[in-house]
Amino acid sequence: MTAHDTATRRDTLAALLDALVTADPTAPATIDVVDGEPIVSGRADLRDRVEALKSELSRVGVRRGQCVAVLLPNWSDAIVWQLASSAVGAHVIGVNTRYNTHEIAHILTSARPAVVAVADHFHGLDLFGRLGEAQQSVDLPAPAVAVVRGPAAAGEAPDPARFDLGGGAWTAGSADTGGVRVPETPDIATTTAAGERADPGDPLAVAFTTSGSTGVPKLAAHRESAVVRHARADAVVLDVEPGDVTLCVLPVSGVFGFSTALATLAGGGALLMEPVFEAAATLGRMQSLKVTHVVGGDDLFTRLLDTWHGGDRADLSSLKRLGIADFLGRSHEVAAWVRDEFDAVTTGVFGSSEVFALMLLWDVTDPEAVRWNGGGRPVEPAIEIRIADPLDDSVLPDGEQGELQVRGPNVVDAYLGNPEAAARAFTSDGWFRSGDLAVATGDGGYTYVCRMGDVLRLRGFLVDPAEIEHRIAEHDGVHLTKVVGVTGTGGYTEAVAFVVPAENADVDAAELKSWCAESLAAFKVPAAVHMIEEMPTTVGGNGAKIRAVELREWAQRWTDHERDFRSA
Repeated sequence: MTAHDTATRRDTLAALLDALVTADPTAPATIDVVDGEPIVSGRADLRDRVEALKSELSRVGVRRGQCVAVLLPNWSDAIVWQLASSAVGAHVIGVNTRYNTHEIAHILTSARPAVVAVADHFHGLDLFGRLGEAQQSVDLPAPAVAVVRGPAAAGEAPDPARFDLGGGAWTAGSADTGGVRVPETPDIATTTAAGERADPGDPLAVAFTTSGSTGVPKLAAHRESAVVRHARADAVVLDVEPGDVTLCVLPVSGVFGFSTALATLAGGGALLMEPVFEAAATLGRMQSLKVTHVVGGDDLFTRLLDTWHGGDRADLSSLKRLGIADFLGRSHEVAAWVRDEFDAVTTGVFGSSEVFALMLLWDVTDPEAVRWNGGGRPVEPAIEIRIADPLDDSVLPDGEQGELQVRGPNVVDAYLGNPEAAARAFTSDGWFRSGDLAVATGDGGYTYVCRMGDVLRLRGFLVDPAEIEHRIAEHDGVHLTKVVGVTGTGGYTEAVAFVVPAENADVDAAELKSWCAESLAAFKVPAAVHMIEEMPTTVGGNGAKIRAVELREWAQRWTDHERDFRSA
């Protein structure tokens, strides 16, 4: 299949799965991990589970256009729920298992799910308790609850009655829905400029929470044909083929985990579902199951790298492709590691909840100096991109920084429970505003710079904080670093670095500033370096992220002297 084929095919998730079964019904589709051991589901097995759940959803009355919330870890059940919900015309909103009561309540209010699928037991977490507290905090009819036992299910099934929030409950996969009927729910989807051009007969299939960096997270929804089309395009560019195995550590409830999983299925590969990430155990499974593809942030990869260098030297020579996002300034270190040790190819990535993850990927032929950075080329020709002045949306020439704006089949079709978002997210001529600063390279590629709100204007120059972070992270005494901007003396912006030192490292602020001065322009050297014990983080749909807002508050408050937790 070529990239051109992906631009002309329209398909459903059911047809995608049927084609995989026809090609090879026994080929692995998902691999769950139970007590450290892999449990493999073949393609035909996966389809049987989908068909069984589809029948249950039909019996409880889930109808086209309704929402199904999936509060599950990275079990193959999460994939089954996506495929079965789409088969009845419903759309899925994934709920991260680390979301708190307030975040779950926001989803209940904005998405109005008719059903919530919740894990019975997972890693000691009381997910149902959190769901119950969230439901009590909202003045809305309760959804039906489907209790999911997961791949480790053993013994007597739980009594579904104790999971009833008022809308009924049943044990998923039991074939006994106990007369449950889901509540009537309103249509809370507001169509966007992109969705208005779509086929009205093409239902919404999935929605993702946005990062929430500009306020309350939005729920960005996409149509089924777009999901399948984008998955096929990603599979081509990532070179996923039958026999490949993708490590699924990022939550499939988030857009990066979801896009990676769907691309793997579209290419005929298998998903290694890791519900709990423990670096040493994961490295062992990557070796034994011959993992070929991994997508994630450098926070994930550096835990693997550090564990590997610490002695767990798994043979990862099966690796073919890594897609990496830079959060901690260590992506180049990771890319060099997998190249030198395993001959694997790394590409930076770009995407978001509104345009799917893996929207941009670099070619294997691109030089590493380009390919190891965020960005890339559109994964299919129908995705149009322009770099525009964020003030007036005028198109900027190649080489100039501006907002990356997108038009195409991958762009968000609707927002759930937020009518205003659909208007704010698009330009007057129908382009989606990404809120990201980027540069067109002139050869069809786009280099990601940073979120427009994160860019630093230092002495009149726009500076990506990642440039400073990369330099600091190269120091052997640094484990993690993050750079933010604050208003300094005279009203000018100053760069301030926060550093989590490596274990037993003897490094201080003065040494790191001298280190930066060796290769960075003087105005890019941080005005202050604070040594802290750990970074403040928040959980989003795609995993944990450093809370830059909190770091900015610390930086503005700590202007009297540089902090070092080791001398406190």
